Amino acid sequence: MAKKEIDPETANEIKKELAELRAQLESQKKPKKKTTKPKVEKPKKKTTKPKVEKPKKKTKPKVEKPKKKTKPKVEKPKKKTKPKVEKPKKKTKPKVEKPKKPTKAELAKAKKEAKIAKEKAEAEAKAKEEAAKRTPEDELEEQFSDEQIRNFQIEKMDMDKLTNKVCEIIAVFEEKGMLQSDLWKKLKLNSRDGSRLALRLERRGLISREKILQKGRWTYKLIIEQAPIKLESLVNSPCLTCPVEQKCDFENAYPEPSPLHCQLIEDWVTVEFSKKKK
Repeated sequence: MAKKEIDPETANEIKKELAELRAQLESQKKPKKKTTKPKVEKPKKKTTKPKVEKPKKKTKPKVEKPKKKTKPKVEKPKKKTKPKVEKPKKKTKPKVEKPKKPTKAELAKAKKEAKIAKEKAEAEAKAKEEAAKRTPEDELEEQFSDEQIRNFQIEKMDMDKLTNKVCEIIAVFEEKGMLQSDLWKKLKLNSRDGSRLALRLERRGLISREKILQKGRWTYKLIIEQAPIKLESLVNSPCLTCPVEQKCDFENAYPEPSPLHCQLIEDWVTVEFSKKKK
């Protein structure tokens, strides 16, 4: 709808009327004075000059500006909020009471007790080991005194001949030694007599006994210490019939007679050694 324009004259008249109305309202609001002054008529104002109407300005028709196209609001996608993960509460370690430091006396006592316990354990272990290694010979050795062992006799046997025979058999094995059980079988002796005979020879220093583990059992190995002297080995010795035997000495220098550089002794030893091999 186009707005109707008001004439400037009508506009001035309206303004005057409004001004009069305002003045009346203000006068009514003021309190009335007791003595009222006589109203003096004001002289009328000179007649106003007739207003010359000014030519109306041509008003340009208002052109409505095109409304700006508002972009539709695009709702931003809401950020995905990560679900809150409750952190596990830290486990509070129970308070551990620190052990009291032992006194010097307590430390010394504990050390002493530990030493005694260690010695006891070692003694028990040693006793068990010795018990496992015990043989019938050990029991016989405990039953008889040294004198009874030295004077041991086997009925209807010449003990000197038997001793020489035992030493000869053991001497063949030299340092390797021989199992006593094998020796008793060869001599047709029982284990009791054989064990006592071995103890007798050991007391005399002719043999030595060494404990060994054989087929899961503990036994003794006999080793020769003093081989018996055989007269047979001296029968063909050149020294018995040597004409210069009285002058022969180890300290003599060559060409004086000495067993260190004697051709007769060398030949004799070679012959005897070859016989043993056969």
